[in-house]
This record gives sequence, structure tokens and C-alpha cells, in this order.
Amino acid sequence: MKKSFITAIGIVLSVGLYAKPLYNLKPVKVADGIYCSIGDFNPPTKENKGNVNNTCWIDIGDSLVIIDPGPTYKFAKEFADIATKTTHKPIKVAVVTNYHDDRLYGASYYRVKHIPVIAHKSIVDDIKNNPNKFKRLPNLLSKENFSGTKLITPDTLFDKKYTIKGSKRSVELLKLSPVSEEHSDIVVWVPDVKFLFAGNIVFNNRALNYTKNSNMKGWIEALNKIKAMKPKIVLGGHGSTFGKDAYKTTLNYLLDLKSQVKKAYDSDVDMSELMEHIDMSRYNYLKHAKQLNHHNANDYYEQLDWE
Repeated sequence: MKKSFITAIGIVLSVGLYAKPLYNLKPVKVADGIYCSIGDFNPPTKENKGNVNNTCWIDIGDSLVIIDPGPTYKFAKEFADIATKTTHKPIKVAVVTNYHDDRLYGASYYRVKHIPVIAHKSIVDDIKNNPNKFKRLPNLLSKENFSGTKLITPDTLFDKKYTIKGSKRSVELLKLSPVSEEHSDIVVWVPDVKFLFAGNIVFNNRALNYTKNSNMKGWIEALNKIKAMKPKIVLGGHGSTFGKDAYKTTLNYLLDLKSQVKKAYDSDVDMSELMEHIDMSRYNYLKHAKQLNHHNANDYYEQLDWE
């Protein structure tokens, strides 16, 4: 009797521990049939467990579309469980809006579940050309938290446009420019509610990261195309702000950065003195802006040098 009782208690405790969510996700409604989990505004840390990007599900009638699987297998499973239990519908596909580790690693869960993972065809080269991007999370997270997570290449690739059809609505995946922040950046467009998930083309609440992979002309082009689409709701890949004007902070930031760095470059300002001629302080309300303003200006200056 005593042994059976202790065994039963052990089972209850083990089930309770297993059932405890790692990420404690709380998706919010951003449009009809569209719910998103908002990531932390910081870079990946042990505390946020890599959850820094926004992840959404879109109800297309007979099934669901997942946008950006997240940083780990466990994150993807937790989000998928919430989505399916809330809607009582299966997941049809998972979409990855660029190759970054905080959105791609979670695709390993959908691969195990035999759910197609869709991305732009340039993601293959982005993964190949940026191997260091995938060392961050396995080095940062515990083996337990990272367990089951693997780097996978999406199995469905497209070029300019891909349409996912459901019984009640369609979802369009669009490539707006050859390169914006990254080569593999795409947006997700839901025409019936004019909702646009912009991935890393749009940042809010935290400063954007202009890297050596980024392209100023292409990024601004993509943002102007978003403007021309006249969306009612825009949600970026980072930040909690969503609405018809949510792309404007990123667009204004890039236009200011381009104008000021180009002026300094054309005036033969040495790169070591660049920040004496750049004033991006109007964006200091964004998290990490002071550090990233310097980094962004230097990277764009170096690109002008190469051009």
C-alpha cells in the first residue's frame, strides 16, 4: 500500500513537472483569426530562453498557418499546442520569414510532425553563408531547454510569391525586394483583413540591426511597397506595436541613417570620426538604440566604401 502510494505521488509530480510550460506564452489577438506571441525586446538571454521574435497563427478556416516557428523545438511545440487547443484545428504549414536562429530553429518541431515548412529560396544560401548565426542559442541555452532543436532547411521554397489556400481565406507570402535586412526576408499578407506580418523588415520597441548582409536601397524599397499595399494592421518581427503605421519607425530610421551617413561619407569624414557627424538621438527611445546607432552607421559607411 505504502509503495503504491509513493509511486502514485511520484507519477503525479513527474507529470506536473513535465506539463509546466517553459515559455508561458500568452498570444494576443491582432486581427480576426490571427493571434501572436510577442517576443522580448532584448537579444536572446538565458532569462528569455531565446524568445525575442514574434510568432503568430492564422486561422484559414479548415486549418492554421504558423508564422515563424521560434527559437527552439520546445517553444514551437508549446505555441503549436496553444494554437491547436484554442482553435481545435490542425496546423497546415509553418512559414519562416528569414533564416535567423530565433525564428528558424523551432521549425525542427514541424519537421518531426511532417508539417511543411515554407521559406524563400534564398534561405538555403543564407543558412550556408552564416554558420555562426546558429552557434548562439545552443551555447546560451541549457541542454534541457534546447533539447530536440535542430537546424533544418525548409522543404518548400518559393521565389516571388506563394499562396496558401484555406476554406475561408488565403495567405500570401511575398518577396518585396531582393535584399532588405537579409536576402531571405519575406512578408506574410492576409488580404481579407489587410494584415501584414513584416518579419525583420519592420522593428518596433527596439532598434533595428543593420548588418553587412543588409541592403539600404532594398530595405527602403520593401517598406515603400508595404506602404503602397495600404495595410490596416502591420506587425513586425520584433516589437509589440501593431497598426497601419507600424512600419513608419523603421522607414524613418533608415531614411535618416542613409541621409546622414551618405552626407558624412561624401564630405570625406573619416570613419573613426563618423559619430561626431551623425545624430540619431530621436530614436533613443528604442531599446538598445545607442549601441546599435553606432553599429548601424559604421556598417552602412563600410558598404558605401565598397560601392
